[in-house]
Amino acid sequence: MKILVMGSGGVGGYFGGRLAAAGNDVTFVARGAHLEAIKRDGLTLDSDFGKVTVKPASAVGNPSEVGAKVDIVMFATKLGDTKLAAESLVPAIGPETIVITFQNGVEGPDIIRKALPGAHVVPGVARIASHIPAPGVIEQRGPFARIEFGEPGGASNPRLEAFHAACTAAGIDAILSRDIERGVWLKFAMLAPFSGMTTLTGSTAGPIRETAGTRALMEAAVKEVLAVGKAVGVKVTDEDFATVWKGVEANPRGMTSSMAHDRRAGKPLEVNYLSGAVARIGEQQGVPTPTHKFIAEALSIDAAGKSKGS
Repeated sequence: MKILVMGSGGVGGYFGGRLAAAGNDVTFVARGAHLEAIKRDGLTLDSDFGKVTVKPASAVGNPSEVGAKVDIVMFATKLGDTKLAAESLVPAIGPETIVITFQNGVEGPDIIRKALPGAHVVPGVARIASHIPAPGVIEQRGPFARIEFGEPGGASNPRLEAFHAACTAAGIDAILSRDIERGVWLKFAMLAPFSGMTTLTGSTAGPIRETAGTRALMEAAVKEVLAVGKAVGVKVTDEDFATVWKGVEANPRGMTSSMAHDRRAGKPLEVNYLSGAVARIGEQQGVPTPTHKFIAEALSIDAAGKSKGS
């Protein structure tokens, strides 16, 4: 099975690295210093589940350099890069290729389908706290590193089953879901509030939970996402708030979000696809989302990132 990792950051780099370390044919698409470090020194996973270095590691700056059609694309770019990244995949996509999205938010699969008409796109979910602390290194912290994926509607697919088997053999906590839409929205119900609140406050999971005001904002934000998901037809139940909140409570006290890392680094933020998407879809569905609207508007000042010297 030939696997292409489109976006080799905290998500793609970690899970692709586990697959490569287990002997799978994995090529990483990266850029800049991260690309050069992977080519020179390999890819290092500094993880609570065990440190490993994949060396040599196959890495390219553009999918056209792969030179062959791939079986699986693990699509894990930032949401703002989705359209251009998807269009660059054309040389690597064949009739049997499956593109699995491991991105934040809920809009990635539709953006990719529009950019790659006819491509087989499958939604996925990554649950992991990871980032790039230095070129060629992926740091993962916390008690979870899981991916979920599955055909929309729950249909079986032998190629997805083979990929799931490869993930399991590589020691990855992987779930082949029969209701991936629900899985995507339940993750979104935790991710959008958590990303928004950690980025807005500059604080971490523990203090946000332990302070009455920020805890109330987080609870309201979770409820808004679930209400919007229910409005668009996802199988969301009244019990799902407790399920999502259990996950919020389980986050390590010092945990933060990749968007908070990006804000500190002056990089563009995914807020328009997280809290911004909740507010946008909520408005389309007639569902009030005042908490996410506030988060999106407050963070809009840094949404495009900050240029050097500003």
